[in-house]
Amino acid sequence: MKVLKQIASNKYFLLGLRLVLGVVFIYASIDKIDKPGGFAEAIYNYRMMPHATINLMAIVMPWLELLCGILIIIGLFVRGSALLIGFMLLVFIVAISFALVRGLDISCGCFKVEGGHTLALGLLVRDILMFFASAVVVIFGGPSFSLRGRQRGT
Repeated sequence: MKVLKQIASNKYFLLGLRLVLGVVFIYASIDKIDKPGGFAEAIYNYRMMPHATINLMAIVMPWLELLCGILIIIGLFVRGSALLIGFMLLVFIVAISFALVRGLDISCGCFKVEGGHTLALGLLVRDILMFFASAVVVIFGGPSFSLRGRQRGT
């Protein structure tokens, strides 16, 4: 257990996790920002959200993904960004799980709104792994390799 804690708290390991999470979330936001109508349709296809909230979610979520991705990479509000990323991943995990259980044959809407990945167990595993990565950043993340750390001299 001590070895895992040493690895998880290593500043280079944490930087790697931050970069991966940030790049993934920035990349995921681009097509959704460009095609909010298509993303709204992808959200609708999950059949989980009230109709009144779908358009708002399709507009807000991609910008939140972009903002969190940028902030976690540059090192501002690292723990808060990782926490929001973890929350979004939890929402994705629940949505994908319910869709898989119900046998829905839909595009996940993850990276490309149109013609993206269809739902599969691999997507669920990917999101679970990223959720744990975000949790590690929340728990062990600090000012190393960040703009905030540069202000403090670390």
